Amino acid sequence: MKDPIIRLSNLVYRRGSKVILNDVSMDIKRGSIVAIMGPSGVGKTTILRLISGQLHPNKGSVEVNGKLISSLSRRDLYTCRKEIGVLLQDGALFTDLTVFENVATPLREHTDLSEEEIHDRVMDKLKSVGLADTAKLMPYSLSGGMARRVALARAVIMNPRIVLFDEPMTGLDPIAMSTISRLIRVTNDELGLTSVIVTHNVDQMNKLVDYCFILAGAKLIAEGSPQVLMHCDEPAVDQFMNGRVEGPISFNVAASYQT
Repeated sequence: MKDPIIRLSNLVYRRGSKVILNDVSMDIKRGSIVAIMGPSGVGKTTILRLISGQLHPNKGSVEVNGKLISSLSRRDLYTCRKEIGVLLQDGALFTDLTVFENVATPLREHTDLSEEEIHDRVMDKLKSVGLADTAKLMPYSLSGGMARRVALARAVIMNPRIVLFDEPMTGLDPIAMSTISRLIRVTNDELGLTSVIVTHNVDQMNKLVDYCFILAGAKLIAEGSPQVLMHCDEPAVDQFMNGRVEGPISFNVAASYQT
């Protein structure tokens, strides 16, 4: 078995006096698509920020591709981040740049490629997400699903090893969701990526991901394939995966999950 490309070991992260993550450990295998799931406000996006080095844990460690993130110098962290693509919840396209320039931005910022090489790589990525004809358009003229596909092209333009997705299905209609889901799978497999998806969209994850981690009450309460977790009889897991109102996970965001 290959070493995990991402290893979170006994993470503790606090924001002030509030414990966001408490002794959370995860091993994420190379080449897989993994979902980090759970109710709103349980620290899912915090984990993405810990992986990318935007945050550092109070205790425990984060290793990415064998490198201990919290111990890297600023220069080495910057280099490490070049191997990580990010797709934010709303796509976060630059509104005053064309589709082409949005996708080209990482290349202009981080490489010395010629304009011809940048053009060829950008158009290749846009073609891969079915949007080669949109290069000259502005973001405001795109549908939500199209904007998310442009954001995906930008996230992989540097040929990263890892892509982090923060709620990539939010606000999309069912057809757009299925399109983005298929593109994530195809892109992951064709480019040999490892994809980490933060979400609470159980239905889409059942169709897409290889492995899931479920958080509640600052703790990792379950992990496994979507199919296994759908039939898990642990009350909190069953409640979340099947959308049950009654159970140990309170709808009140101020309440803690009771083990």
